[in-house]
Amino acid sequence: MDCRRCGTPLERPGDYCLVCDTANCDAVVVVFERDRAELTMLDGEDVVGRTTVTTLPEDDPEAEVVELRNFAGQVADDIRRKRPETVFAAGDRDVLREARAQLHHEFYRIAGDDPVERVLERRGDRSLEVVDTPPREKLGGSHSTLIGGRDGRRAIGVVADHPHVKKIVPGPIDAGGTGSRTGLRAKVTRADDNGNVRLLLRDGSSVQENRIVTTAMDRETGEFVRDDLNDALKEAELQE
Repeated sequence: MDCRRCGTPLERPGDYCLVCDTANCDAVVVVFERDRAELTMLDGEDVVGRTTVTTLPEDDPEAEVVELRNFAGQVADDIRRKRPETVFAAGDRDVLREARAQLHHEFYRIAGDDPVERVLERRGDRSLEVVDTPPREKLGGSHSTLIGGRDGRRAIGVVADHPHVKKIVPGPIDAGGTGSRTGLRAKVTRADDNGNVRLLLRDGSSVQENRIVTTAMDRETGEFVRDDLNDALKEAELQE
């Protein structure tokens, strides 16, 4: 592929041209699998190039951590070469999450069923916008008490730190249950029609339902946020 402005040959499709300081794509769509990532470069509504990054997953758990980080790093490096305005991603959540952590671009989740076509259809629509509000400023509502003590605050912090969460509204505490488990457990429920979810905190016989306002616009995109939040809670050992 050659630069669209000066005609200089580009090393990879969609690369930013350093000769004439010109971007050759404005968005990258990445479809992650555990052993490969397919990158599609877009300029407006046109596909200007495609490339693939592959890896060989390790069997040893310790080696797999390094391999996964390096694989995600290769994908992130390829995206940086393009200098896109926006990155859309679908597929394997582990690789996606690691790659997102290594990038500073606008990064949106997109449905895994023909993601390139979905992006082309919805380029002008509101997608999963990233919220820049500090996590501590996302907590609001008339109820300020959280169950679970330090773990309850930690669960709220995990949720508030998510880039697609706009606001958390703590609910009243129901202490009339019969649960006998010790230790706090957290779970994010299915998204509603507006893409918002609820965080259920359970501590012994006490239950608290907290409303989570997200940047999702419908149930489908809200489910992506829910999956991410439950993954994060599981990593924080707040969920079985």
